[in-house]
Amino acid sequence: MSYEKILPTVLMVIQFTAAIPYTIKGDWRMTLYWIAAGVLTIAVTY
Repeated sequence: MSYEKILPTVLMVIQFTAAIPYTIKGDWRMTLYWIAAGVLTIAVTY
């Protein structure tokens, strides 16, 4: 992995991790929001 992709990868991990409490709580709108944010970051980075 190149140095340029380390920060976006950390950001992706944080975004997917942020979806976990909303999933447990049952707030599917916010769960989908954070998963979509992570997928968008993947699409832009890789």
